Amino acid sequence: MATMLRAHSEHATWRDYLELTKPRVVMLMLITSLVGMFLATRAGVPWTVLLFGNLGIGLCAGAAAAVNHVVDRRIDSIMARTHKRPVTAGRVSPVAALAFALLLAIAGMSLLMVFTNELAAWLTLASLLGYAVIYTGFLKRATPQNIVIGGLAGAAPPLLGWVAVTGHLSAEPLLLVLIIFAWTPPHFWALAIHRKAEYAKADIPMLPVTHGEHYTKVHILLYTLVMFAVTLLPYAIHMSGPLYLVCALLLGGRFLHWAWVLYRDSKPHAAINTFKYSIWYLFLLFIALLADHYLLLNI
Repeated sequence: MATMLRAHSEHATWRDYLELTKPRVVMLMLITSLVGMFLATRAGVPWTVLLFGNLGIGLCAGAAAAVNHVVDRRIDSIMARTHKRPVTAGRVSPVAALAFALLLAIAGMSLLMVFTNELAAWLTLASLLGYAVIYTGFLKRATPQNIVIGGLAGAAPPLLGWVAVTGHLSAEPLLLVLIIFAWTPPHFWALAIHRKAEYAKADIPMLPVTHGEHYTKVHILLYTLVMFAVTLLPYAIHMSGPLYLVCALLLGGRFLHWAWVLYRDSKPHAAINTFKYSIWYLFLLFIALLADHYLLLNI
């Protein structure tokens, strides 16, 4: 594998291999994983779990992303935002990218096995395979509900962080998964509306392509309402307190505003603005969960 990677070193730089891992996406995943770790305990998280647990989860997520680059290289060549990706542009060969993904996956799984626990490692592997194989290899091209079904893999990081600390499953981390699971459709369908023509050209059955923009906007609004309700559950089950509740109401209200603006088509560029806000929304919501957790500990 190392030989295959070196064979393309004349054309590829370290930045190309970093891009294969989709670092911005992985960073958001690691934020939710970190929050999952800290919410799992009233004591401090051991530094070995904090460092090597998140590193292992991040490496496995990067491996799944690299596989996505290889499988989607034909689609990426058609779409404006992805046609310069390393595999699509020819700077990294598919074989080298897959070898790199395998190295990342082995390293990530090894760290998780050594520094966390077997359950965290196997759940991380399941998440990797869910995104790289089930979603990227099959669902993305098979059904307009691809992002709904496949979103479960992307929703796993807070559960992985929680299990890395505790070694077992419980209702609280599954609720965190449910929040991201409900957030994924309005987040991604807003981008799909913005990139509708490109998805149609690539023959990918995204909801705006198969059912039209109005249908998609209705479903974005409905899923946003579901997401808003789900984000109130941590307070309802006494997992969080008033600080989180206020933040969830304010952030969710703003998300509903954008979903309504998109539905009414009352502002230009509403789809991409909804997508951009959705990223900040998830980041701030999980920061609110974390802040509220430590506020409760100090009361």
